[in-house]
Amino acid sequence: MIDHIGFPVSDYERAKAFYLKALAPLGYSIVMEMPGDINPGGHPAAGFGEGGKPDFWIGGEGALSKPLHIAIVARTRAAVDAFYKAAMDAGARDNGAPGLRPHYHANYYGAFVLDHDGHNIEAVCHTPT
Repeated sequence: MIDHIGFPVSDYERAKAFYLKALAPLGYSIVMEMPGDINPGGHPAAGFGEGGKPDFWIGGEGALSKPLHIAIVARTRAAVDAFYKAAMDAGARDNGAPGLRPHYHANYYGAFVLDHDGHNIEAVCHTPT
C-alpha cells in the first residue's frame, strides 16, 4: 500500500493553484506546506489530502523529464465529473473525458487530465452507479 506520492513541478505556485482547484471535488485540500527554507531539499512543497493526511505532494524542484500517471479514488461518479470540470477550468488539457472504461472492469468510471507539466492525473470511481 502506498502511503503518499510526491513529484516535482516546473512552476510551484501555478501547480499549487491548479491542484487546489482540480482536487477540491475529490475532498482534497492543502494539509501541509513546507517553505523552501525549512524543507531539507531547499524547495517548497505542498501536501494535499483529506482528513488531515497529506498523500499527494508537489515540490518546486523543477519538472521531470517524463510525465507521471496518478489516479485518485473518487467516492462517486459525480465526483469524477466534478474533478474533470474543475481541472479543465484550472487549465488542464483533456486526456479522457469522464466515462466508463469497461476494458479495465465493468464499473471503472474515470476521467483523465494533463496538468501543466504533462502529468496524467486521473479521478476514478470503482462503484456501480
